[in-house]
Amino acid sequence: MSTKTISMCQGKGSLSHNNREFTAKNIDPFRTPDNIIFVQQDLGEAYHQLFGEAVERYNARQKRNDRRIPDYFQHLFNREPSKSVIEGANKQKSFYEHLVYIGTRDDTGVGTPDAEIAKECLREYMEGFQERNPNFYTFNAVMHLDEATPHLHINFIPIGHYKSGLEVRNAKAKALEEMGFGKGEMANNRWRIREWEVLRDICKAHGIEISEPKKSRGYSYTVEEYGEHEDEIRRLNEEKAQVETELTDKQSECEKLDQQIEQKTAQVKAILNYIPDYEKEFKIEDECDQLRRELVGLLDGKLSIMEHKDAIIAKVQRLCKLVKKVNDNAHKSGNTIYSLHEKLDAAMKEYDDVCQRWKCAAEERTELRRDNAELSAEVDDLTEFVSLLKRLEPQKYAEVRQAQEYVHSQREQEVQQSTTRRKKSWGLE
Repeated sequence: MSTKTISMCQGKGSLSHNNREFTAKNIDPFRTPDNIIFVQQDLGEAYHQLFGEAVERYNARQKRNDRRIPDYFQHLFNREPSKSVIEGANKQKSFYEHLVYIGTRDDTGVGTPDAEIAKECLREYMEGFQERNPNFYTFNAVMHLDEATPHLHINFIPIGHYKSGLEVRNAKAKALEEMGFGKGEMANNRWRIREWEVLRDICKAHGIEISEPKKSRGYSYTVEEYGEHEDEIRRLNEEKAQVETELTDKQSECEKLDQQIEQKTAQVKAILNYIPDYEKEFKIEDECDQLRRELVGLLDGKLSIMEHKDAIIAKVQRLCKLVKKVNDNAHKSGNTIYSLHEKLDAAMKEYDDVCQRWKCAAEERTELRRDNAELSAEVDDLTEFVSLLKRLEPQKYAEVRQAQEYVHSQREQEVQQSTTRRKKSWGLE
């Protein structure tokens, strides 16, 4: 088994992607049932479970209503929970994603024996994650086996405890400090190194040799970005290596031409030094002219090669810029995709609200029709009674007529008020 790498980075955080609510191009839908779900809890429910009691205690101590917190998630992010990560005004995130995978598609592709061993290592790592990290509440975790390599998406909410104010809060720095990783910017790095060492030891116990991590320049690919852009970057690097080899060959040719020019120059000097003076006028002219033509040819050849060399160097520079552009586009594409997912979640919620309102309106309309039918039956009975009364008791008829007009006016007022209430409930006013 070849030496493998461990990759750990902060994922973008898309619960829709993690829970396969849509199918991306790099996913094999026939293998989606093979994915392993460790925990899957609603984000709003998790917030209520973690912070609900602390919010109640905090509100009970407040004497002013404007200082109470009706809903902790709304208080932090000013909106309902979303399938994507939301960042609040104080830079807090609604949740964090820890992305972990072993090897690459070249040495640990799904379906190979190495991938099966890597899957068991990731399973063992995940089963101990919550115990190792008591201040990182894991509400969603899944192992994907329907992409190129097995990998984990671990979504967690950091929990920090305080003596004053709200006692329990979403606070990653405080959570890291309480778990023993200290304060400051390096706390998260110390935590990541500890997690890397834990997974390395698990891999070694299963017979997988792990290479030391390489230093990063500040950006780590996610699994999806790595799969999409690895081939393009490899192709550009191969082309760059080929051009650099061609440049080396041209430089060797230039060195050979320099040697030939030096030799021809030495020949000219020798002729000028050893031909007698009386023969110089007649013989040296032809020799020098021939050597001059050869020197001009060699210099022209060197000039052509040097121009080619400049073009090759420019091509290498363009390729380096192109590789950087591919990396930058990968990062920007990830942000755009997850932003679109967030907009889609908001649109779907609005659609559900409209459907619910129309459902209520339909129920109200059915009830109104039923009331109208009953009222029509009562009117028919009353009309028949009034007709009989008019023939038999004219005076009683006049009294009933007066009462009927009063009841009719009251009924119109009730219908008008009922119609106004229904319009407001349907959102028409």
